[in-house]
Amino acid sequence: MGDVMVLVHTGIAIALIVLLIMGARLNAVIALLAGSIYLGLAAGLGFAGTTEALATGFGDIMAEVGLIIAMGVLLGSLLAAMGTLENIVDRLLALFTPTQLPYAAGLTLTVFFPVIYGDVLLVLMAPLVRSLAPRLGPSGMAKMCTALAIGINVGLVFVVPGAAAIAIAGLLGVPLGTMLFAGLLLALPTAVLTMLVYNQLLRFGLWNPARDELARLDGGTEAPAAEPGTQGVDGPADTGGAAEAAVADAPVASRVPLRISLLPIVVAVLLVAAGVVADMVEAGDGIIGFLGDPVIAILIGLVLAYLLAWRSLGRGRADDAIGHGFRESGIVLIITGAGGSLAAVIGQTGMEDILGGYFAAGAFAPLLIAWAVAAILQISLGSATVAIITAGGILAPIMSTLDVPTVLVALVASSGALFGMQLNSNFFWIFQPLLRLTTLGTLKTLTLPMCIASVISLALIMAASLVL
Repeated sequence: MGDVMVLVHTGIAIALIVLLIMGARLNAVIALLAGSIYLGLAAGLGFAGTTEALATGFGDIMAEVGLIIAMGVLLGSLLAAMGTLENIVDRLLALFTPTQLPYAAGLTLTVFFPVIYGDVLLVLMAPLVRSLAPRLGPSGMAKMCTALAIGINVGLVFVVPGAAAIAIAGLLGVPLGTMLFAGLLLALPTAVLTMLVYNQLLRFGLWNPARDELARLDGGTEAPAAEPGTQGVDGPADTGGAAEAAVADAPVASRVPLRISLLPIVVAVLLVAAGVVADMVEAGDGIIGFLGDPVIAILIGLVLAYLLAWRSLGRGRADDAIGHGFRESGIVLIITGAGGSLAAVIGQTGMEDILGGYFAAGAFAPLLIAWAVAAILQISLGSATVAIITAGGILAPIMSTLDVPTVLVALVASSGALFGMQLNSNFFWIFQPLLRLTTLGTLKTLTLPMCIASVISLALIMAASLVL
């Protein structure tokens, strides 16, 4: 099949998923699998090849993040049972005004927490965001969800030790110290300016809680607010609710002191940070590297949280929190797996090679080429990290021919990988149920802000190229 037809069928598959979810109101898992099957058959993978890609993609993504997500949900359930989130809310409200809260949260995540795996950070922060949002007014959910999206993803792609930032620096030969300094200089204004622009859009009526947020029904089940005379159900909401919903909203009889209940997170963060440092000094095979592996670090944090909850609240309430976490993590894992299936089918079509052929010989400005490569890969493959790594593989052989600083090429590829984070992204389908948004609401608080951040960071990089 020709390259053009592969691109056409990929576009049709993405459009089909959008129509099934937003038009036909089908469950997100069904829509993702339907789009994946169409693309596999239309691109010539055949029946056996398509089903193999579906199963392999689901299994691969579960092997990569499934255990971490599940343990993160359990850890979040225990923290919620101990009143940790309420304590953090009180502390933030004491330190910042409602207007300052989104900026404080976004910048803190961007600068200090890229060391934590993005999906884990999302799971841990979602209940806090849901607690803070109502205090910021009708558009509070939009502001806080956007701050969370910016904090996680801008940090991931620009700030060392974010996995994507480290990957592109290594591929293009940028010293990590240089990447850290330049990434921070870019990430901070990008986060602030993106939130400023987004807040202006909110003033023009971008957010509609009745359409964009999930309404809470009796019994704790989540479903989107239906329009008068309709009974529509959006995306994954009809499959049992957002992860951690019951635990996060459960009343807390007694709170554990914040300095104690935060220990599991602090320990996990320090272990992961130590593991990153061990990898940097090529000591990742030792005990520090083992303890700093995200799976082991989160497991240690989970065990510590369970012991603290058991001691403070009693074994019964600790076990109840674990039980809630097991029940509520299922929807997140299933949707994540379906997104992995779609990514695997796209990968089997040879999309990376097609795009590489188009852009390696391009005649546009080098920085714009690098941005466009990463942006198109992100839109097509649904993963910022994969997009950055693939873009780095395409750009690395031609770096010697580019008359621009290598660090700017690395940053602009990272910038492009923020653009168009949408329905084929695993992060999209974890973000939506955890924050109790409709698909439209997720597009407004994740896809749109990431596009704004991508364009703003591109403009900042192009300005820097004029003086470097």
